[in-house]
Parts: sequence; structure tokens; C-alpha cells
Amino acid sequence: MDAGSRRVVVVGATGNVGTSLVESLAAEPTVGSVVGLARRLPEWTAPKTEWVTADIAEDNLSDVFRSADVVVHLAWLFQPTHDPTTTWRTNVLGSVRVFDAVAEVGVPALVYASSVGAYSPGPKDAGVDERWPTHGWPGAAYTREKAYVERVLDSAELDHPGTRVVRLRPAFTFKRQSASQQRRLFAGPLVPNRLIRPWTIPIVPDLPGLRFQAVHATDVADAYRLAALRPVRGAFNIAAEPVVDASLLADCLHARVVRMPVPPVRAALSALWNLHLVPAAPQLFDAVLRLPIMDTTRARTELGWTPRYESREAIEEFLAGLGSSAGMATPPLSSPAKGGRCAK
Repeated sequence: MDAGSRRVVVVGATGNVGTSLVESLAAEPTVGSVVGLARRLPEWTAPKTEWVTADIAEDNLSDVFRSADVVVHLAWLFQPTHDPTTTWRTNVLGSVRVFDAVAEVGVPALVYASSVGAYSPGPKDAGVDERWPTHGWPGAAYTREKAYVERVLDSAELDHPGTRVVRLRPAFTFKRQSASQQRRLFAGPLVPNRLIRPWTIPIVPDLPGLRFQAVHATDVADAYRLAALRPVRGAFNIAAEPVVDASLLADCLHARVVRMPVPPVRAALSALWNLHLVPAAPQLFDAVLRLPIMDTTRARTELGWTPRYESREAIEEFLAGLGSSAGMATPPLSSPAKGGRCAK
């Protein structure tokens, strides 16, 4: 393929990772054009990029994909957690429609955004590789849906062996500009940005199972860029070091660690969620405490991926973004402080 001739379609291009991926692809000499597909047009753009509006759950996708060399599917709906039928429609049925359209028009490569959330519960003291079971945590809609789409993709891969299929399983992903969006999605409107930053949170609970991985959105975007453009197949774990625990979080927040049992914390979260005071479901909290730690050896050796940021740097940048109500001029990342609309 000639240099600068590749056409990459990014589905879900206006969110946390999507904006970073569009920027990364636009700077790539071997990419001639980028198509950003989203439900609503952004005010923000990047070089070599054109925008198309579409809802993956109902609109025609084949025409958009027809001239693509690669489709990267990032679109995902996190809310409303009180209405899992709505998230299933977009996340599962919409993904099926993306995969079907890729097959229908014969796109040579498909890169799908899976997640650490697709993994079955696993160890917290050692990393699991990509062969760990991907049955998710059955109690949470997010993990159920991620696991189900992995099974759908398994079938699509078998039915269309000529399509190069890659799936990335990133850890918790942060950047400064995602702060307002992620606060809305997980803390809700009653928790203003200024209350979740260093010096304002006095304690961090040290809960059994509170060990997870984090990664910067630009590093995740770089992994998607490599997956889109290099002749690789299969699954890749994407996470930065070190593993995040209560001590690291407390250090970032200038707080102290307090050992706590899980049940009272979970009960408080459940009460707030049932009262519609926070959007994060308690079942997602259950899943986080059971997520395995991932081994990223394959991403580093076969994909050629190396993160530029440590997990602590990604978290600290995110916290700084909360303090300044950071965002971007896209509907998902809009900042109310800058006149933006609160949107998914």
C-alpha cells in the first residue's frame, strides 16, 4: 500500500480515547484520511479528518465503511446504568451492526475496543495474559456486555478469516481533557469537580481487592494506531506501571489510607445509586474489586507498544483536569465550566 493512502474509520471518535486516536492517526504519514464517526458532530477537529454522524444502533454503516482500510470500533455507552436495555442496544447490538457492516463491504482490518472488564475475576498479585477467560463479572452490565461482545467477535472472526481482527483490552484510561466527562459518568452532578482533587479528600479507603491498573489515553491511542497499521492479530492487554492501590491513590490526593471492610462502602454506594444520586452502579464497584492484573508483555513485544506515561502520571493529570473542569469541544468531553453541554 502506498504511503499516505490508508483510510481509517474511527467509530466513537469524539470521546476520551477517540480524540487522542484521531490526533495520532492524523500525524501518521501512512494515513491519508481519517473518518470520525460519532452521534453528534464536534466543534473540535484534526488534520486529514472528516466527520460523519451516525448512531451505530440504527443508521447505515456500510456506506461509511466501504472505502476504509481499517475500522477502529471505540463507541460505548456507559449510562444509564438504571436502564441496561439502552446500553445493551448500543453496546451489544450496535457492535454487532459494526461487525456485520465491516464484513459486508470487506474492510480488510477491524480493531475493537474491548476492556480489562471483559476478563473473568482473577489474581491481584500477578499478571494474567490474553489467554485468561473473558467471561466478565456477571453482576455488572458493563462487564457482561464487554464479555458478550468478545463472544460475538469470536464468531465474526471464524466466519470471516480474511479480515484481520485485533482487540485491545485497556486498563482504566485517563487524560486531563476527560476529567469532566468521567466525573459526570461515575460521580454524577452532585459531586463538583473541585471536590475531587488533591487536599480535598482526607482519606482513601484501603479495601480488599482495591488494586487496579491505569493508563494514559494518548498511550492507549498509540496502541490503537499500531494495531490499525501493523500486521498483527488477536488480543493485547494495555496498561501502565505501577499497579494502582490505596497507597498510590492516597499519595496522589495527599490523603491518608484507612483500612475498611467492603460491605459498608458497598452499602453506601448502593443507597446513593438507588436514590439516583450517583450514576455508578454498585455492581460495577463489585467488578472492579475482582478485575485481574494484566500482563502487557505481548503488547510490548508483538505490537511494539511502550507507554510514555506511568499510571501515576495519568491519574495526577486527570485530577488536575478535575480541578480546572477540563474538557474538549466535543459533545462527550464538553466542560460545563466552559459553556459546554453535559453529554455522553
